[in-house]
Amino acid sequence: MKKGVVHNCQIRVYYEDTDAGGIVYYANYLKFLERARTEWLRSFGIEQSGLLEQSIGFVVKRVEMDNIAAAKFDDLLQISTQIIELKRASMTFQQQIINADEKRLISAQIRVACVDLQKMKPIAIPNFILGEISRVI
Repeated sequence: MKKGVVHNCQIRVYYEDTDAGGIVYYANYLKFLERARTEWLRSFGIEQSGLLEQSIGFVVKRVEMDNIAAAKFDDLLQISTQIIELKRASMTFQQQIINADEKRLISAQIRVACVDLQKMKPIAIPNFILGEISRVI
């Protein structure tokens, strides 16, 4: 499947995101990537709160992340998100984090699965979401 349209969002590094050395603690990059995927969904008019009301959620199934360089307190980061694989019940994203100097800091591939949150079982991605995503891949 061809790669999808790239969605970009910006995130500022706050003091709470850093360790004692003033650099971003590695696990916080996962939070930044999660926020960017949420904004990616929102760009399609899909709100996670509406999905939760229907007991639908996306859970991370697999993460492959390369930490290339560190971000620091007060950096403005740009996170690019694009879908590289769409299946009936899962999606795989390619995400990058770059700093204001356009230096790549993080590269990640993240697979998320669609689940019924009450049963905690995989389900097909709803057609209204598939339809929106299919427009850009």
